[in-house]
Amino acid sequence: MELPIDHFRLLGVSPTTDGQTVLRTLQQRLDRAPDQGFTRETIQARAELLRDSADLLSDDQRRQIYERELTSIAAEGSLAGLEIRPSLEVGGLLLLMEAGQAQEAFEAARRALQPPQAPSLGSGREADLTLLAGLACRAAAAEYQRQRRYETAARSLQQGLQQLQRMGQLPELRQTLEQELRQLQPYRVLDLIRRDLSALSDRQKGMELLDDLVTRRGGLDADSDPQLRLADFEAFLGQIRLFLTAQEQVDLFSRWAEAGSARADILTSVAMTAAGFVQRKPERIQAALQRLQSGGHGGMEPVMAWQQLLLGRVDQARLLVAGSTALPAAPGDDGGDGLAALCAACRRWLSEEVLPGFRDIDAEADLEAWFADRDVQSYIEQQDRIRHRQIGTAAVADSPGSGRVGPPSSAPQEDPTWSVSDAPLGGNDLMPQDEEELLDPMEAPWADWNPGEWFCQTLHNWRERLPALPGSGRRMITGLVAAAALTGVGLAWLSLRPRPQPEPPQLSPAASPRPPAPTTDPALPPPASKLPSGSLPLTSAEPTNVELQALLEAWLRAKGSLLAGRQPAVALSDLARPMLIERLQRQEADNRNRSVSETIEADVESLAIRERGPRRISAAVLLRYSDERRDAGGALLSRTPPGQLRNIYVFARDGDTWKVAGFRPGG
Repeated sequence: MELPIDHFRLLGVSPTTDGQTVLRTLQQRLDRAPDQGFTRETIQARAELLRDSADLLSDDQRRQIYERELTSIAAEGSLAGLEIRPSLEVGGLLLLMEAGQAQEAFEAARRALQPPQAPSLGSGREADLTLLAGLACRAAAAEYQRQRRYETAARSLQQGLQQLQRMGQLPELRQTLEQELRQLQPYRVLDLIRRDLSALSDRQKGMELLDDLVTRRGGLDADSDPQLRLADFEAFLGQIRLFLTAQEQVDLFSRWAEAGSARADILTSVAMTAAGFVQRKPERIQAALQRLQSGGHGGMEPVMAWQQLLLGRVDQARLLVAGSTALPAAPGDDGGDGLAALCAACRRWLSEEVLPGFRDIDAEADLEAWFADRDVQSYIEQQDRIRHRQIGTAAVADSPGSGRVGPPSSAPQEDPTWSVSDAPLGGNDLMPQDEEELLDPMEAPWADWNPGEWFCQTLHNWRERLPALPGSGRRMITGLVAAAALTGVGLAWLSLRPRPQPEPPQLSPAASPRPPAPTTDPALPPPASKLPSGSLPLTSAEPTNVELQALLEAWLRAKGSLLAGRQPAVALSDLARPMLIERLQRQEADNRNRSVSETIEADVESLAIRERGPRRISAAVLLRYSDERRDAGGALLSRTPPGQLRNIYVFARDGDTWKVAGFRPGG
C-alpha cells in the first residue's frame, strides 16, 4: 500500500530539522500514542513506521539521497508517497490522519472495509479500521469547518456516520457524529443559501435544511432547541434573510405562517411590502396589509399604518398611529396634522426594517417616486373607483323602499376618505380641491395637474432654494416638504369623487323605460336647448350657457361611446384637454384588458356659470348619472343606479378653442 505522504510530514518535522531534533521528535511521538481504543497491533505498526522515518532522516547520507528524490518528484509535478507493508496499513492510516490528511485517511479506511479486501468480521483489524473511519471523518469535518466549508464538513460527517451504521459498531461515536451534524445545520444553511443565485440545486437544498431546522425547533416562534436558543436563532434568521430574495422569503415564510407561526405571517407581509414597493406594485402591499388584518396580530398597528399610507389612505394611517401604543410621538411634527411626521416615520420604516433585508433589493425609500409612478396612481384610482361604486350603490340600495342592488348595508365597506375619482363621468379629471390656492383662478390651466409630477416638482423647487444649508438640514427640510407635498396630493385626490345621491326605488328595465328626470334644482337655471354637433369645436370668444352645455354633453357622450367600444362622433381632442383624454384612454384600455364592458348614462340637466374670464370659465352643473359594468359573459359586476350629481366643471380656452378642463364635486 502507498501512503500519500513523505517521511518529513509523517514524522512531523520540517526539511531543515537536524538529526538530533529528529530523534527527540520520534520519542515524543512514541510517548503520545493515541488512546481512543486501537488494538496493540495498530499501535506497534504506527511506532514501527515512525522509527523507519526517523532512521532515514537522522542518517545524513540516506537523507541527502532522499531529498534529491523528492526534488525530482516535485519537478515532474508528482506527489511523493511511501510504500508500506499490508500489515502496517492501519498504523500508516493512523499516522496519515495525525499528519492533517484526515479526509485521505477516511477514504482509505472506507475502501479497506469494502469487499474484496474487507477484513474478517469481528477481527481487530476490522475494529481498528471502523474506529479510524469514525475519527478521521470527524477530524476532516473539523478542518472543513475551519475553512468555512460547512456543507463539505457535513458531507464528511454523513459518510462517516453511514459507515459506522453499516458496520453496526461504536454507538457512542455514532451519537457524537449525529450531534455534531445537527450543530452544523445552521452553518450549512448559510453556506448553501449565500451561493450564487444560479446555483439553484444548492440553494434549494439550503431552503430544505432551513425548513427542517424550523420544524425541528417546533416552529419559528418556538424555543425548544437547546442547541440553538431563541435569541441565537433570531440573530441567525436575520443573517439568513440577507441572502434570500423577496420572493423566496414570501414562499418560505408563507409555509410557516400556514403552520400557525405569527412571526412568519408578519415576515411574509414585510417581504410582500418590500417587493411591492420596489416593483411599484401596490396590489402586493394591499395583499400584505390584508394578511396582517386577517391575522389579528397585536402590535402591528405601525406596520399597517405605513402600508395604508403607501396605498394612499392617509386617514386610515393616521387612525392606526393614533390608536397604537407602540408609536411615540414622531419627532419633527410641526404641530399641524402630523402628516410630515407620518411620512418621515414611514420612510424610516422602509429604510431600516423593510428594504435592507433582501438579496435582490437595493433601493431607497423614495416616497416621491412611489406616488409619482403611473402604475401606483392607476391602482389607487382603480381601488377608489371600486369603493366609490360600492358606497354609492349601498347608499341608493339602503334608501327607504329601495330594491337592493349592491351588497347588504351591513357588509364592511372601506373608508374612501383618500380618493381619486375614476368614475367614467369625470373621466379621472383630477384637480386640486381648491384650485385657487395653487394657480391664478382666471388664467391657469390647472386641469392638466398631475399629482406625481406636482409632488416631485415641489420637492425640486424647495431643494433649489436650500443650497446654503448643511446636508442634514437639507434632508430634514426636504423630508418635511415631501410630506407637505404628499398632503397636497392626498387632499386633492380626496375631493374628486362625484357622489351619487339616494334615489327612490326604480322599476327594473324590463318593466319600465327609463324613469322620468326629477324636478330641476331651483338653485340652477332651467335646462337649455342643445346645440347641434356641428357647432363643435367651440370657438366663440364668449360662449353662452347653451354652448358650454353642448360642449360638456358632447364630451360625456364621447366618453360613454369610447367606454362602450364605439367610436365617438366628435374627436376627443376638440372636446377636452390631453390629460383628460389620456386618462379616459387608460380606463378604456383597462376595461378591454379585463374583458369588461361599461355602459354609462350621463345627461346635463342644468348649468349655471359661477365665474367667467377670457380663458377660464367655471360652472355649477346638475347631472343625472348611472352606469353598469359587466364581464365578458354578461354577468353584472357593479352598478350605480340613476341619481343626481352636482359638480363644478371648468372650461379652458386653448388657442381659439374652448375645452373641458376638469371638474370637482360641489355646486
